Amino acid sequence: MVGNKFIEIDCESFPYVFIKNVDVPLKTYEKGILRCNVYLPKDSAPFGSKTYPVIATYGPYGKDVPYESFFKKSWDQVNPEMKSTHSSWETPDPGFWTRQGYIVVRADERGAGQSPGELDTMSHGTSDAFFDLIEWAAEQEWSSGKVGLLGISYYAGTQWRVAARQPKGLSAIIPWEGMSDYYRDRVRHGGILSDRFIDFWWNNGVQPNQYGMPGRTARKWGDDTLEGDLDPETLVKNRRDQTLDTATYKYMDEDYYKTRNFELSDIQVPLLSVANWGGILLHLRGNVIGWVRASSPYKFLRFIVGRHDLPFYYPHSARLQLSFLDAFLKDNDYDGWKSGKQPRVNLYVRKGDSGVDDPKRELSFPSRDESDWPIPDTQYTRLFLTSDRKLSQQPGLETATCTYDALNGFKIYPLSNDLSCSCSEPITFNYRTSSVLEITGHIVAHLTVSCSRSTPDATPPSEIDLFVTLRKLNSNGQEVFYTGTMGDPVPIVKGWLRTSLRKINTAHPSHQDILPYRNYFGSEVQPVNEGESYEVDIEVWPTNTVLEPGETLVLEIGGHDTQGVGKFSHEHPEDRSPEALGGLNHIEVGQENSWIVLPVIPPRQDERV
Repeated sequence: MVGNKFIEIDCESFPYVFIKNVDVPLKTYEKGILRCNVYLPKDSAPFGSKTYPVIATYGPYGKDVPYESFFKKSWDQVNPEMKSTHSSWETPDPGFWTRQGYIVVRADERGAGQSPGELDTMSHGTSDAFFDLIEWAAEQEWSSGKVGLLGISYYAGTQWRVAARQPKGLSAIIPWEGMSDYYRDRVRHGGILSDRFIDFWWNNGVQPNQYGMPGRTARKWGDDTLEGDLDPETLVKNRRDQTLDTATYKYMDEDYYKTRNFELSDIQVPLLSVANWGGILLHLRGNVIGWVRASSPYKFLRFIVGRHDLPFYYPHSARLQLSFLDAFLKDNDYDGWKSGKQPRVNLYVRKGDSGVDDPKRELSFPSRDESDWPIPDTQYTRLFLTSDRKLSQQPGLETATCTYDALNGFKIYPLSNDLSCSCSEPITFNYRTSSVLEITGHIVAHLTVSCSRSTPDATPPSEIDLFVTLRKLNSNGQEVFYTGTMGDPVPIVKGWLRTSLRKINTAHPSHQDILPYRNYFGSEVQPVNEGESYEVDIEVWPTNTVLEPGETLVLEIGGHDTQGVGKFSHEHPEDRSPEALGGLNHIEVGQENSWIVLPVIPPRQDERV
C-alpha cells in the first residue's frame, strides 16, 4: 500500500475498515496493476493483530458503483441484512461478510473502472490478472493465507477460469449461476449467435465503465478515472468490443476462442456450484457442466429457483455460503462438508405452479437430496414424434413430413395426400401423461431434417437453425411458466443447433449419449443442401419439471426464437442471414425418424419443503 498516492483509508465511518484504490502489481504484465477495494474487520492487521480469510471478486462492472445505481429495482428488493454502504451488484456484501470474520477484496477487472489496461472481458488475459490478485491477497499481512471466491453471473464465470489455473492460496469457490463455457453457454447456443444479450450487457454494464471513460461521477457510476479521462480514439484502441468479436468469430478453432478456453478438469479446489433451473439461456448449463467435469475431491451441486439476482442474498443462501466457506477457509466444518454429511446434489423440484417472479411461492417447491449428477437411477425414456403430432413411447407406423416456414412463420402450407403435415411456425408435438411424470436431467432431441425453397423462383436455403423448446400445459391446457433470469416468464427449457455444425465428436472423453459433444470447429462445418435429409442430435439444456396426471408436455420446434427467450434472442442480421436460412424446414416423423430422450425419475419419498 505504500507509495500509492490514490489510496484512501477509513477506519471510523463504517463497521469495517475501508481501504480504497489499493494497487495490486501484476506479474503477468510489465508494470501493470489492478486496483481493488479492501474491506476488513476492525481488528485485522495492521489495525489490530488478527488475520482473516479473504473473499475476492473480480469483474468489469465497477468496484465503486453502488448496487442502487447499477439496478435500483433489484436493490429495493434485496434482503436488508445484505445491504451496506458498499454493496455492489452481484458481489458479496462487505457489511455482512466482515461481521462473519472475512475480508472482502473487490477488484476492477483489467481495463475497467480504476484498473488500467486493455478491456478484453472473459479472455485469458483477465484470468492472468485475477490469478495475480488471488496470490497477492493470500500474501498480505491481514490475510490468513486462504482465499475464497464468491459471486453471481460474471463474478461466477471468472471463478471457473481462474480456478483451473490453480493460484496459490485459493481454497474454495462458489460460482453462483455463472457460465463455465464461453462459447456454448453464452455466445453461440448450438453454434447460433446469442447477440441481443451480449449487446445489452456490453452497452449497459461494461463499456460505460471502461478505464478512462469520461463522466462516471456525473452519472453516479463510480468515480472518474484517477489518472484522468482518455480520448475516444484511445478508448476504442484499448478495448476488445465483445459485440463485434462474437459476431466476427464463429468457430471454436479460431484464436479468439482458443484464448478463452481452459480445462474444467484442472479445477481441484473445493467447489459449490449453484445452478438455477430458470436460467435457460445463460447460467444453467455452465454450472452443471462445470460441476460434472471439475476434478475437485470436494464438490457439491445445488439447483435453485427464482431470478438470478435476489436468491444469492436470501438468508438461507447466506447460511449455505458461510457454512461452505467456514469449512474450507476456516477449517470449521460444523455442517459436515468434509465428512459426507452434506449431499453432493440438492435440487428444488418444480412440482405445481409457483407463478412467475414470486419468491414466496417459488420457495414452497419441495427440495430433495441426490447422491450424484446425472441422477443415478434415471430412466432414459424415448418418445417418438408421430404423424398426428404426438409424442409416443411407440414409434408410429406411418411416416410424414412436418413443414414450417423457417423465418416468417404463421403461414399455412396445405397438407398433401402423403400424410405430410404443414403448419404455422413453430410446430408442436404433445404428450399427455396419465401418471405423475418427473423429468430431471439432460435431454437430447434426435431429428431428421431437411430444407427447401418456399417458392420455385426463390434462392435455395443453405442452412437450418433449429430452436427446440419444452413446455408444460396444465390439465386445462394453460401453459405453466417459471421465473427466468430477469424475472420474465419462461418455459421448461430450450435447446438449439445450427445444422452445418451437426458433427459430434464421439471420441471426446466428455461425450455421452445424453450429452453429445461438439467441437464447433470451422474445419468441421458440413454442407446443408436443399432436399437432402440430415439426422441431428440437439443438446437441450438440463432441466427439472413434474407433470401431474392430465398435464401435457409439449415439444416445440421452430426456425427462430419463440416465447421465453427474453433479452437472450438470436437476431444478428449476418449470423441469421435470410439468404441462408429462408425457406421451408421439414421434420421427418413416424417410425424412428425423430424422437426425444427424456430423463425420467422414479418416484421419490424424501422430497421436503
